[in-house]
Amino acid sequence: MTNSIASDPDAIEAERLRVLRSFDILDTDPEQAFDDVMLLAARICDAPIGMVSLAVGDRQWFKAREGVDVPEIGPASSFSRYAMRQPGVTLVRDARLDPLFADHPLVTGQSGFRFYAGAPLIDDQGLALGALCVIDTRPRPQGLDETQLMTMDVLARQVMALLERRRALRERRRSDEAATAAVEAARLVTEKLAESDARFQAIADSMPQMVWSSRPDGHHDYYNARWYAFTGAAEGSALGDAWGEMIHPEDQERARTAWRASLSTGEPYEVEYRLLHHTGSYAWTLSRAMPIRDGSGAVTRWFGTGTDIAEMKRLEQAKALLSQELSHRIKNIFAVISALLALSARQYPEAKAFAKAARTRISALARAHEFVRPHTESSRPSLDGTTLHAFLRDLFLPYDDEAGRPRVVVSGDDADFDDQAATPVALLFHELATNAAKYGALSVPDGRVALTTLRQGERYVMTWRERGGPLLKGTPQGAGFGSSLLALSVEGQLGGALEQVWAPGGLEVVADIPATALAPRRAAGQFA
Repeated sequence: MTNSIASDPDAIEAERLRVLRSFDILDTDPEQAFDDVMLLAARICDAPIGMVSLAVGDRQWFKAREGVDVPEIGPASSFSRYAMRQPGVTLVRDARLDPLFADHPLVTGQSGFRFYAGAPLIDDQGLALGALCVIDTRPRPQGLDETQLMTMDVLARQVMALLERRRALRERRRSDEAATAAVEAARLVTEKLAESDARFQAIADSMPQMVWSSRPDGHHDYYNARWYAFTGAAEGSALGDAWGEMIHPEDQERARTAWRASLSTGEPYEVEYRLLHHTGSYAWTLSRAMPIRDGSGAVTRWFGTGTDIAEMKRLEQAKALLSQELSHRIKNIFAVISALLALSARQYPEAKAFAKAARTRISALARAHEFVRPHTESSRPSLDGTTLHAFLRDLFLPYDDEAGRPRVVVSGDDADFDDQAATPVALLFHELATNAAKYGALSVPDGRVALTTLRQGERYVMTWRERGGPLLKGTPQGAGFGSSLLALSVEGQLGGALEQVWAPGGLEVVADIPATALAPRRAAGQFA
């Protein structure tokens, strides 16, 4: 025992109770092994009474007893309590003559104890737990001989060995029970996992999509039956990184790059590629995957699907061909109308000015259509993207100076752009540029126009400022066709507001439109 426990009686009692409970011995039924040790001690010492006594609080409980009817006695001042505090075998030769026990009820009462010999039961930590004792109703002035004393000491150690064996058996039983419980738990978990795996397998195999899974490091370890049926691959042949070899050579790097990016960032994976079909050809497939995370947010697995989109790709290609054919026909219609106007002007010279203005407006519409119509890679204009600024710079090319420098300078916030807004924007700025070339800044060599576009929240503001042209003498009287066309383009078709300021230094026009009026709408019908 530690010094702190040895000096504290309450701590000693608590520790004694803990140790005794560890043997699982208290208040148990008699056992032959303990009875045999106790009887052997009594016979060798020629005593009518024997017991294996254990100290439990303020009582002495007998695990084995002979010549005593009760299973326990008290209080704490019993013979065994005294023997527990003494080294070796404690002898009380005549209790009536011993001042410690002369008045004890077991001595003065009917029991008539006179002689007592007790060997303490000491555990491996030096803690006294009880005593192996023999008692006689006759005094024994001679006590016990050397053989009897040695026997008591040996048998006391045997009692402790029985207690230790009991504790070992108890621990082994608990260990076996725990092992049995663990095996049973593992069996139940295995059954549940097998049941869950079978359920997942059934669900995955019943899906029309190809289903696959991957470890966090990207190693593919599962494909459903649909995947093997689609590809014709032997089961297990495409595990690990071999899946990439089944993708069309032109799509492999794009698919692998996207997969590495998702593994690195944990972002969902989505890519279209051509996958080898069991017929030997390649079919377009949409592959998607989502990460599964644990409580800390770490990715523990990836689950993905592959969807056959070959038919959708064929429909998209057919739709693109149809759109290109229609656009080509519309382009031809613009050319025919322009030619008809030219012929009419020659036949009716008095309409020459009207025909010229109409032809320039039709030409602007044709340029807008050419910019936004569906293109193949070979027919696509060599512009810097389908944006408003790119469109406007292309529209103003005819007004560049002789050195090729733009006279209409576009700056500010660019915007995505599509065919919905192309027509009204083309008419608006074509009309402004035409008027500037006739009467405004573009009518003189040094004149310039600054077109500024700004995104202001949900609005998109386009400001046309002419500088360096002829001085203006105020607002023109009455609204001509050009002004009506401007208002129709901005207010009627773009849903915005138009303001014109006829400043002396040059015309200023502000078109304030909703930002959504320019936003591309074609993406809404595309496959995502």
